[in-house]
Amino acid sequence: MSKRGWMVRAERGGRLYDLFKDRSLVAIGLGEIGDLSRLPSRDKIAAAVVQSRPDWKAQAVAMSTGQLHRFRSEMKIGDVVVTYDPGRRIYLVGEIAGDYGFDPAVDPEDPHVRPVRWHREISRDLLSAASRNSLGSISALFALGKDVLDDIERALTSERPLPPPAAAESAVVEEDVFQDIQAKALEFIKDRIAALSWSDMQELVAGLLRALGYKTRVSPTGPDQGKDIVASPDGFGFEPPRIVVEVKHRQGAIGAQAIRSFLGGRHPQDKGLYVSTGGFTRDARYEADRASIPLSLMTGDDLVTAIIEQYEKLDLKTQQLVPLKKVYWPA
Repeated sequence: MSKRGWMVRAERGGRLYDLFKDRSLVAIGLGEIGDLSRLPSRDKIAAAVVQSRPDWKAQAVAMSTGQLHRFRSEMKIGDVVVTYDPGRRIYLVGEIAGDYGFDPAVDPEDPHVRPVRWHREISRDLLSAASRNSLGSISALFALGKDVLDDIERALTSERPLPPPAAAESAVVEEDVFQDIQAKALEFIKDRIAALSWSDMQELVAGLLRALGYKTRVSPTGPDQGKDIVASPDGFGFEPPRIVVEVKHRQGAIGAQAIRSFLGGRHPQDKGLYVSTGGFTRDARYEADRASIPLSLMTGDDLVTAIIEQYEKLDLKTQQLVPLKKVYWPA
């Protein structure tokens, strides 16, 4: 296929799939901003989105603005268009047949419409694993790459799935998608932790230590003589091991002098844990390695890993600081 192509989601669960098919159109939402024909530029659309959704973050505004602009101005008559029914695992393939229009009567939630000449439905099983992955984005509207368009054309023509070697490809693609999702999830969790206040960060670390079987005492706000948390089996620090914890919640890396200051107030039987969301310099790590007591340095990445590993053991108060939900993936 030499034409451009687009995926237009039929809303959550394919709610509008039959409407798209029966009415020969595709539609997208954010109808409260009105007819896009009166908004001649991308900036005008963005301003309308901000006015309509003042609570949205800049990224959400930019995403919706881009989709509305593409739907109104970039989609052309003759472009390939695809939508999906997840219940039946079927793609509907056609081409744009007319210009943009605004019609709330089509669907009150999705009044921005483009007429479509639908050609045929194809099963998801006929497409390659790479194409299924590309078409799996949850965005309401996005452009399709040439490889996906070529694969759709092949499926429409042959009405047969790819030969057996695609099974190996499928496994590779699934693993790539899993790794991508996992990496993004870790970054989002780090974003949530980075947004915590210093006192909440202190409570998060204390909660992690409790999940590991220790009782904790958290220092009140103010001078703490180099300790924010004391963890021990008995909660008072009488029964070993006595773990003294310093928590630094900032962007800058901790240097060697801070490590020396922390070590200066420790007892010979103490064990140390220094948590820094800004990381540590090389010299700081050198000081930790040569410390007279066992000292562990925990970065933001280390903290996220520990939180994920111990999440189900965290008490409810600690879980509420960084709420997470489980996602299941094929084994």
